[in-house]
Parts: sequence; C-alpha cells; structure tokens
Amino acid sequence: MDRVFNFSAGPGTLPVAVLEEARQEMLAFKDAGASVMEISHRSKQYTELAETTRQHFRDLLGIGDDWKILFLQGGASLQFYQGALNFLTPGTVGNYVVTGAWAKKALAEAKLVGQAHAAASSADSNHDHIPDPSSWDLSERASYLHITSNNTIFGTQFAGDPDPGIPMICDASSDFLSRPIDMDKYGMIYAGAQKNIGPAGVTVVLVKDSFLERILDGLPTMLDYRTHSSKLFHTPPVFAVYVVEKVLRWIKEGGDLAAMKERNDEKAGLLYSCIDASDFYSGHARPASRSNMNVTFNLPTEELEGQFVAEAASQGLVALKGHRSVGGIRASIYNACPREGVQALASFMKEFESRKG
Repeated sequence: MDRVFNFSAGPGTLPVAVLEEARQEMLAFKDAGASVMEISHRSKQYTELAETTRQHFRDLLGIGDDWKILFLQGGASLQFYQGALNFLTPGTVGNYVVTGAWAKKALAEAKLVGQAHAAASSADSNHDHIPDPSSWDLSERASYLHITSNNTIFGTQFAGDPDPGIPMICDASSDFLSRPIDMDKYGMIYAGAQKNIGPAGVTVVLVKDSFLERILDGLPTMLDYRTHSSKLFHTPPVFAVYVVEKVLRWIKEGGDLAAMKERNDEKAGLLYSCIDASDFYSGHARPASRSNMNVTFNLPTEELEGQFVAEAASQGLVALKGHRSVGGIRASIYNACPREGVQALASFMKEFESRKG
C-alpha cells in the first residue's frame, strides 16, 4: 500500500527515513545479534543508545550536564500529577496558564497535590488565543508557572518563551524541537514523544539540577524525579527510545532548530494563506496565537466539513477531522510532515472551495 499524507494529531507522522532504517535493523540491532526490542535495558547496546539520545538533546537545545534527561512512561498526562507532586511544596502555589484542554487537566491534577490556580485562561473565547503575559496573575508564593506551549485541539501556540520571573514547567508534547527554546527560562520541560519526536511509549522529561534540589523527601519512589536522575531504576521503553534517537539524528541532519522553525513556518504559511485569502474558510485561532503544528479551521457548514474530510481522504490526505471541541478541520503538520503533503492539502483546499464556495 502506498503511504498517504497523514495529518493525525497524535500519534503523528514519522520521517520515512527513520522508518526505513528501523525496518532494516529490526532483526538485529548493531552487534547484539537480536532485535532492539529483545535486548536487555542494561546491555551495553542500550546504554550507548540512551546516552547518544541524551547527547542529541543536549546538542539541539544547547544544554549541559546540569540538565537531567529522563525517559519515563505514562505520557504527558502522568506528568500533570508528577510534576506538581515534586515541585508544589507546602506553602507554595502552582501557577497555570490555561490555554486548552490539556492545560486544564494539568491544573486539575495539581489541585490534588496542593494549592494551584489559573494565572490566566482563554476559556471564555474557547481557547482561541494565548493570554497576554501582562494579564497573568502570578501568586507571590509561586513555586513555578506551568504552560502548555502548543495546543493541539485549538491550534494555538506560544510565539516564544515567556519570562515570568519564576521557573517554568512546560508541557511541550506537541511542538517540542520544532523551534529554538530558551532553556534558561525553564526548570522542567516534558513531552510525550508521539506527536513530534517519536512513537508513543516514552515521555521525555528534562529537569534542571537546581530545580531538582527543591524536591522534598518522602515521595513515592517511582514518582520522585531524583530516582530516575540518579540511576536506571525501571525498565525503560527501549524501542520508543530507539526511534527517538533516529528522529533526533534526522533533525540534526537537517540543520539546527532555527532551520527547523523556518521549515515549519513555511509549511504553516501555505495553509494559513489559504484561510486568510478566503471567506469560505475561517481559522479558529487568532492570527497572533496561531500554531505552526496544528492548523484548525472551519467551513460554512458541518455538511461541507464532512465532505471536505471524505474527499480529502480519497486523495490520500487523511486524519483531518477536527476535535469535537472546535469541530471543522485540523491539519497537524509536525516536523516530519513533508512539505509536499502540506502543498497537496493547500491545493485541495483551493480546489474544494472553487467547487463548493
């Protein structure tokens, strides 16, 4: 079967070169004489793989050994609770910028741990924008500020790295490594791999040493970040880490993160130009808050939206149905989504409007 252009919000598309390399190595990984899915997580082959993957992260993000890089499980959703459990210490307040469904869930989980509040929210406009930092209500007892850098459902994204004056925790699941990041602004960044850097099964957590020092004793062993920063305590998702290493190498081969951002800007621009040139398509996100990863828009009627999704699929453009919270269309164009796929979608949008508009 020929591959289609996959616009799924997650798990998202992976680079074809990565898939082909993994296929070639499936039966025997390096000199192990066995598949990477069969080798011990304490073998020299996996140990070297994990360290190489960590070094790729350090190279791409420009960080040193004062950042711990952990390969955990449970998805970003577990991090909503685990992050608060480690850093929302007694007498402090967790501050959350609520820009969508996942940020709302992160705040709800933090409230199970301690005192947390919404420093800002875009809920009153169905999360169509990122609240201006000047409007954020940060507690004087703030332990951290949590943000969700990109919102897959609503198609909004932080344009850069905020500077709230307190350490930030960021759920970067859906735009991680799509642009440069000012790591000095953060105490912790976490990302479920399945949208932008690999397959489902591993969550990458980067924690700064100075932030780890804030953790109090008495936490459950597996939920204490210090457990995983000091030794390999559990069986990691070996195959998922294996694929992440290949994706990171693929990113490096294409240049730095500035080059990746330039490519993502160009891809997103192809779709937003179709939306802006038309009364037939209406974007959900305000222009200043638009995501380069998830382009969300509506057509005049639900009937037309259904026809759009069906006809696009018949032309090899799949997974375009929008989330029920917004409806309409959602094109997820992560790092590995090829430019030619986005061009094909833009051409289809113009052709569909010429017939239905």
